Amino acid sequence: MMIKLTRTSGQNFILNAELILEVQETPDTVITLSNGKKLLVKDSAADIVEKVISYRQKIMAGITRTGERS
Repeated sequence: MMIKLTRTSGQNFILNAELILEVQETPDTVITLSNGKKLLVKDSAADIVEKVISYRQKIMAGITRTGERS
């Protein structure tokens, strides 16, 4: 599952949320990925955290549904 973000240029892109290592506001928002790459985005750190939480909730809901018995 991916999250939709916006580059500082205004261009939207999709990022694999599992790759996010760190999010900082400096005051621009900088996302550090697990491979060391840094991305500069318009989205606030709070918005990114909210999107990641929503993403993980969807994953957990899918696991719960899959594991349910009839």
